[in-house]
Amino acid sequence: MLKVGLTGGIGSGKTTIAKVFKQMGVAVYSSDDRAKSIMVNDVALRLELTNTFGAESYSNNQLNRVYIARKVFSNSVELAKLNAIVHPALKKDFVLWCSNQKGLYILKEAAILFESNAHVGLDKVILVSAAKEIKITRVLKRDSSTREEVILRMDKQLSDEKKRVLSDFEIVNDEDESVINQILEIHKSLSLLA
Repeated sequence: MLKVGLTGGIGSGKTTIAKVFKQMGVAVYSSDDRAKSIMVNDVALRLELTNTFGAESYSNNQLNRVYIARKVFSNSVELAKLNAIVHPALKKDFVLWCSNQKGLYILKEAAILFESNAHVGLDKVILVSAAKEIKITRVLKRDSSTREEVILRMDKQLSDEKKRVLSDFEIVNDEDESVINQILEIHKSLSLLA
């Protein structure tokens, strides 16, 4: 079974692309969703987050995502601390998840796949790209973030240009090209490789 990364910057549309692959029967590991779950349900990790970032990290027994985001996305040292806490647990979770999957290939969806070295051990990587203004507009529509907060988060991620060099496939999600046709072509290629 091939392990395939699916990455793209904030607002690129990678989650939507992942849903299409899932509808085609491909198992998809959502790193963001799993990280959120682990950060709420793993008692030791929760304690470490609270000790590192303060009691405000949780509100009503749930992760205070707004507080954490504001704390880490404006401070690279704090972001590195968060990643050092969460990423090892996420890596173990992915290995366990993979052992329970079937199919020709699986997808690991992660915005910071390269930045977190989560691409290590994967067979192929798909980049979902879009123009910067399209990404910003998408995030502003879905979040309560400000334009400045979105740009700050974008600046913490590798650019599409740098990700493109490291990727094997690319889906251009610019609202002009057919995303479905691009997905079908990649699916066909991956199925032949598996």
